[in-house]
Amino acid sequence: MTTVATRLSEVKSTLPATGVQLVAVSKFHPAETIREAYDAGHRCFGESRVQELQQKYDQLPHDIEWHFIGHLQTNKVKYIIPYVAMIHSVDSTRILDEIERQAARVDRVVDCLLEVHVAQEDTKFGFSPQECCDFLASLTVDSYPHVRFRGIMGMASNTDDEVQVRAEFAQLKALFDTVRNGAMAGNSSFDTLSMGMSLDYRMAIEEGSTMVRIGTTIFGEREY
Repeated sequence: MTTVATRLSEVKSTLPATGVQLVAVSKFHPAETIREAYDAGHRCFGESRVQELQQKYDQLPHDIEWHFIGHLQTNKVKYIIPYVAMIHSVDSTRILDEIERQAARVDRVVDCLLEVHVAQEDTKFGFSPQECCDFLASLTVDSYPHVRFRGIMGMASNTDDEVQVRAEFAQLKALFDTVRNGAMAGNSSFDTLSMGMSLDYRMAIEEGSTMVRIGTTIFGEREY
């Protein structure tokens, strides 16, 4: 049986030498399993449940860069704001307002990605591409002083149709470029396009992803 360290190394060998960050998605896997990847040198991990993230934060070294990638409820924001490195799943202005409020309370500036919905599925959360453009265009310097807008995150449809998946990734990349050269022009922090998971990350990278979220390929099937 291959180890976590071996699979992690294999995944890293498929990524470009520069320009793409790997978030190892550790949700539903125990702290000991994450520790294997940590001991192999990896520091960036993704979690999707606040309570699980809290437990792992307490159990594991504090130089880990925790990314929150799941749907976030407003009443849970306060628990992760003191230490989370990036929130990928900012899917409404309501959640953004709460992130700002809680980050101000602990005097932090928190990196955030706007989640954009392009998949042909009703279950996904997020801004529409137009809503994303309109919202970012409406921002002023004082809008969210404790939030740093780093880019956008999106998921392709859960389908075997590679043409559709590639088209949705291309749509996200076009939106990212439009916003980066438009509403966010001059903001050098707006540099992240988070798209691509275990089954489709290679296509996502080909379409311009700068951050991939890979779990099963590294850690194996999840223990729900």
